[in-house]
Amino acid sequence: MNSFNEIIELLSNGEGRESLLGMLRGIEREALRIDDSGQLAKDGHPEKLGSALTHSRITTDYSESLLEFITPVNTNIDTLLEGLTQTHAYSVKNMNGQSLWPVSMPCYVGDEKDIPIARYGSSNNGKMKTLYRQGLTHRYGPLMQIIAGVHFNFSVSEKLWDSLYENSDKSLSRQDFISESYFGMIRNYRRLVWVLPYFFGSSPALCSSFVKGQSVGFDFKKTGKGTLYLPYATSLRMSDLGYTNKEQEQLNISYNSLPEYLAGVGEAIRMPSASFAKIGVKVDGEYRQLNSNVLQIENEFYSPIRAKRVAKSGEKPSEALARAGVEYIEVRALDVNPYSPIGIDASQVKFLDLFLLYCLLLSSEKTDAAAEVEIAANLKAVVLEGRKPGLELSRNGQQIAMSEWLNDIFEPMSRIAKLLDGESSQYQDALTEWHAAINDSNKTLSGRVLEDVVNQGIDHGAWVKQLSQQYHQYLTHYPLSDAAIKEYETEAEQSIQQQHDVEAQVTVGFDEFLADYFADLAEPVAAVN
Repeated sequence: MNSFNEIIELLSNGEGRESLLGMLRGIEREALRIDDSGQLAKDGHPEKLGSALTHSRITTDYSESLLEFITPVNTNIDTLLEGLTQTHAYSVKNMNGQSLWPVSMPCYVGDEKDIPIARYGSSNNGKMKTLYRQGLTHRYGPLMQIIAGVHFNFSVSEKLWDSLYENSDKSLSRQDFISESYFGMIRNYRRLVWVLPYFFGSSPALCSSFVKGQSVGFDFKKTGKGTLYLPYATSLRMSDLGYTNKEQEQLNISYNSLPEYLAGVGEAIRMPSASFAKIGVKVDGEYRQLNSNVLQIENEFYSPIRAKRVAKSGEKPSEALARAGVEYIEVRALDVNPYSPIGIDASQVKFLDLFLLYCLLLSSEKTDAAAEVEIAANLKAVVLEGRKPGLELSRNGQQIAMSEWLNDIFEPMSRIAKLLDGESSQYQDALTEWHAAINDSNKTLSGRVLEDVVNQGIDHGAWVKQLSQQYHQYLTHYPLSDAAIKEYETEAEQSIQQQHDVEAQVTVGFDEFLADYFADLAEPVAAVN
C-alpha cells in the first residue's frame, strides 16, 4: 500500500471524501437487567422482547439477565444511535419495571449459582448455544461472563476500496487486497489498542463482591462500604480480572495474513486442553461443555478485535472468511460508557471512525514475537495505570511518554478529520474534545468515574444504581411512534414463531448434531484465493 501521506493526497478531493464518508457501522451493546434493589435479575428473558435465538435486534449474551442490543448496519451516526436508543427504550418499557445496569463491571452478585445461563429453546442450535455457555461456566466461572461491553462493527465503502486498489500494485486479487488491508488495519489497531482504554475505559472501580474476598494480585484502594479501585486504572474489564483465558496464552494466532490467521484459529479449536479435560465433556449422561479443547468454538477466542464476514446459514465464522475474505472488523475493547443511557455516544463513534481509518491507511509491518510482547505490555500498562503521570510505553523497543505518542497519533487523525468534515467541523470537534484528555486525565471516562465515586466517598454500586434509575426514567419516557412500537411488537412475535418453526424441524438427536458440527475439525480451514 502507498504511504499514509500519499493516500491522504489521493483522497483529498470531493470523490475521495465521499468514499471515506461511506463508512458502515454497527453497534452491539450489552447490559445486565437489574431489580429494584440493584441486584441481578434472575427471571427469564422477557417474553415481550421476543426470542433471544432469532430476534435481530434484542438478544442475550451469556446470561438470561445479560441483554444485548444490536443495531442494523448504518452509514449515518445520528440514525445509528437513534435506532439503538429506540431499541433500549422499547426494551425498558417491556421489562416489568426492571432497569439496565449502565456500566461494564457487574452489580452486586450474592451467589454465583444464581446467575441464570441463557436459554435458547429445544432446537439443536439452541441447545448448543446454551451448552457453550455451560462450558464457559465450568471453565472460567459465571462472574467473568456477565461483564458487559460495547462492540463496534466497522467497514469502509466499496468506493474507497476501488480507489485504494486502483492505486495499488495489483499483485493481489481485489478480494485478497481487501482482506490483507483489513489485516494490516488489525495489526495497527493491536499496536495502538491501548488508546481506547485510555480515553474510553470506564471501569477503574468495582463492587468488592466481584472478587469474593480472594487475593487477585492488585493493590486495591477502598471507598464507601464495598468499592475497590485502582487510582490510575482505566479498564479493569480488560485486566486479568476481566476477559482473560490463561489456556489461550499458549496459542500462536498470527494476524500477518488471512491464511495464517485461519490456520491459527483452526489449530486452537483442535488443540486439546488437559485442564479442561478434567471437567469432562459428558458426565453421567449430562453435557458439561461442547468439547475439552482450548476453544470449544471460535467465539471463545478472546481478542480485542476480530476479522468478520456475515456467515451463511450453518457456516462457521472461519468458513465465511475463507470463502470470501474479510468484510468488516469488530472492535471489542470498549467499556460501557456510564455517561450515556445507551452505553456509547456520538463523540466516541466519531473518534472510532478516525482511529480505525488511521489504522487502515497507515502502512502496517508484520508482527513478530517481540512485537506481540510489546503489544501486551503496553495494553496492560494502560489498563492498570493509564492515568499515571509520566507513564511511559514501549514503541518499537524504545521507551516513549504515552502523552507524546498520543500527540503523534492525533496529528494524522486530525488530517483525516479535516478531510471528512469538508465545510463542517464535527470530526475536528470530537478530536479536540478527546485531545484535551491527553494532558488532563480527569477528562477521560475512567477519570470522571473516579472523580464521581472516590471524591464523593460513595459506593460504586450506589452511584451506578443512581445512574440506572436516571436512565430508566429517560428511556421509559422516551417517545416511540406507534409505527416503531408496532415494528418491535411484530418482530418479537415473529421471532418467537421462528424459534418454534426451527424447533419443529429438528430431525436428528443432539449427540449426532454435535458430532456433525465438529466432524470437520480434523482438517484446517484454508482461505480461498
